[in-house]
Amino acid sequence: MLNRASEASNVLKKHIENNNVIRIISHNDADGISAAAVLANALKEENVQFHTTIVPRLKEDLINQLRHEKHDLVIFSDMGSSFVGELNSFKCDVIIADHHQVSDVEAESNVVHINPHLFDIDGSRDLSGAGSSYLAVRDLDKKHLAYFALIGAFGDMQGQDGFTGVNKLIVDDAKQSGNLEIHDGLKIVSKSSEPLFKSLAYTFSPPLPGITGDLEGSTEFLEKMNLSYGIKFTDLGEEEKDILKDELIKINPDIFGDCYTVPKEIPLLRDLEEYSYILDACGKNKKFGLGLSIALGEREKALKTATDLQRKYRDQLVKGLEWIKREGSVNLSNIQYLYSEDKVLKSVMGTIASIGLSINLLDDSKPVLGLSRLHKDIKVSGRTTRQQVEKGVNLGKALQDSSNNFGGQGGGHDIAAGAMIPFDSKDNFLNLVNDMVEYQINND
Repeated sequence: MLNRASEASNVLKKHIENNNVIRIISHNDADGISAAAVLANALKEENVQFHTTIVPRLKEDLINQLRHEKHDLVIFSDMGSSFVGELNSFKCDVIIADHHQVSDVEAESNVVHINPHLFDIDGSRDLSGAGSSYLAVRDLDKKHLAYFALIGAFGDMQGQDGFTGVNKLIVDDAKQSGNLEIHDGLKIVSKSSEPLFKSLAYTFSPPLPGITGDLEGSTEFLEKMNLSYGIKFTDLGEEEKDILKDELIKINPDIFGDCYTVPKEIPLLRDLEEYSYILDACGKNKKFGLGLSIALGEREKALKTATDLQRKYRDQLVKGLEWIKREGSVNLSNIQYLYSEDKVLKSVMGTIASIGLSINLLDDSKPVLGLSRLHKDIKVSGRTTRQQVEKGVNLGKALQDSSNNFGGQGGGHDIAAGAMIPFDSKDNFLNLVNDMVEYQINND
């Protein structure tokens, strides 16, 4: 895989030397924004002009638009692997730096395709889209940008149990460059910026059942220890921090472990997982440019706006989890689903589905599909557990094949995937996914 990445670096080097304007298309989540950040920072350092567009999904109309634009190089980061056939027809050079499941179409000579699945590496666990993008610039003396790949990995839920596969190589690069430190600590969010009861309730990974997403539960937990729920974690005494740590470990031992930090960063962005949450909030609120500008070095006003968006997003997650508690899921024989026409819930559906599985609000023995109506279409966010994947479940394959049957589009990873389908195909789509999951489990 590193040889393939070196091919991409050579293509990039050629266009940098020719001073060509480079086009970047990336995904709108934390991983995609981090992927764009790796590339944009690398090109900025080389004094090369670039034009970045961040989108929620790659569509035929955008591909057609790009095909007719006059570019010498187009880079697709955290997307593109399911469109190799279409990208082969481009008259310019193309780099695909992705980690989602791949199609059977092979890349032509003008396309360099970096994807862990092409080398039997798990793209849902061992390498993110930002990681693939980092590998594309690594040979250009850019190891100091490796930490952006880890931000993307955290955004893709890859770092919670420690980094594996190619991610371990990226960790080593980041440490060697001096841009990464690893130390033991509590993995709770917003230690210096939120009152403690919110800091705990907003800690979604690792999950804290009874506390995660539950402001009242968090407050009661702190009151039982005679800790002030309004104080910030950083203002606690050392003895109080130890008491809190011991009680949280009883709920979930994973809450204490390796914390990954960038020593040169300001406190708000020093923790890589916190950094990924801020980029994710920008993406979920459709402020893609804001997230990228922060990753390119903007601070003060941009960061103030982003943290306000993060608070708004976390409040939406809490309300979404309350909705799941109230409404529950609809169960089929092999899957369960959530359905809403609420405009707020559509932006958090995949995340609350994932959290719902982790804190036992939803049955973790079945994959969950979160369905959000968008006018004549339905956006589908699928999530399952690692245990279900080990039994044979592959949501990326199930959603891709099922959505294609109804004129939709889908794909992703075995553990997390998405699709867009026509509204009137909802029931038939759900039944087909249900049948496909049953087939996957019985034929693993």
